[in-house]
Amino acid sequence: MLIVGSVVIRVDDMARQVAFWSAALDYVLRDDADDDFTQLLPRSGRGPRISLDRWHADLHNPPRLHLDLYATDQTAEVERLMRLGATDVEWSRKPPEADFVILADPEGNRFCVIDAPDRVPDD
Repeated sequence: MLIVGSVVIRVDDMARQVAFWSAALDYVLRDDADDDFTQLLPRSGRGPRISLDRWHADLHNPPRLHLDLYATDQTAEVERLMRLGATDVEWSRKPPEADFVILADPEGNRFCVIDAPDRVPDD
């Protein structure tokens, strides 16, 4: 059996990305974090870790991989993430009835916020 243990994101500015992703996902910094590699852990203890690896990597458009973040209140979450430093990404092929909003983190790594009130587990 396999499970997703960690999703690794290449970053240039470790401090800025730690601040963004920990606030965005309500994750906490692992005790042994350093300037080159850091893991963020779900505060609740459930879910995959986010690993931030300080290593420059060119952005691909479209990205080969991105996160889909499920939201019970998509509008509120998109607004909150944008206050944290996310930016809106326009896509000319996005269907009008799409249930997702495309955002990018402060370094341009894309992710989607999915309107999924029925798919977010209750605690």
